Amino acid sequence: MTGNVVAVSRNEEYSFTKPNRDGIRLVAGLGVEGDVHAGTTVKHRSRVAQDPSQPNLRQVHLMHVELFEELAEAGFTVAPGQLGENVTTRGVDLLGLPVGALLHLGAEAVVEVTGLRNPCAQIDDFQHGLLKRVVHRDENGELVRRAGVMGVARTGGAIRPGDGITVTLPDGPHRPLERV
Repeated sequence: MTGNVVAVSRNEEYSFTKPNRDGIRLVAGLGVEGDVHAGTTVKHRSRVAQDPSQPNLRQVHLMHVELFEELAEAGFTVAPGQLGENVTTRGVDLLGLPVGALLHLGAEAVVEVTGLRNPCAQIDDFQHGLLKRVVHRDENGELVRRAGVMGVARTGGAIRPGDGITVTLPDGPHRPLERV
């Protein structure tokens, strides 16, 4: 599976959106250099309130631009970085990846996928009704999360729009993604 990087974003401050950048740098074991969510332990406020010593499985947030295109058909306008993601992708079925899949971004950077993003109500503050489009129940009553995947930086390196993405799947039986 291959694709490309559409946009990269980071923010030094807590904010729902993240400004687009010409490039970002991953730091192994920490995440996106200069991003408020970088670190070895949890940085998301709700997670810190529960237990600040938890490992940070949400160092890097990736979303697929194809979701934005689907949302546009439903009347929503969403651009890269506006939902808080660090890397906006095209051509990779992020939601179909198993736990432990490795995303090779550009020449050096590698992100290990840890799970699904669990979006919060702030999405409806951004655009009313958007939360129901990215989290809903399927015909079997199962919760479906579509707001991207989270991962940890395994190998550092620069990532820029236009960089290629290749996927390496883990050995053995694959575990489906769950909320992290």
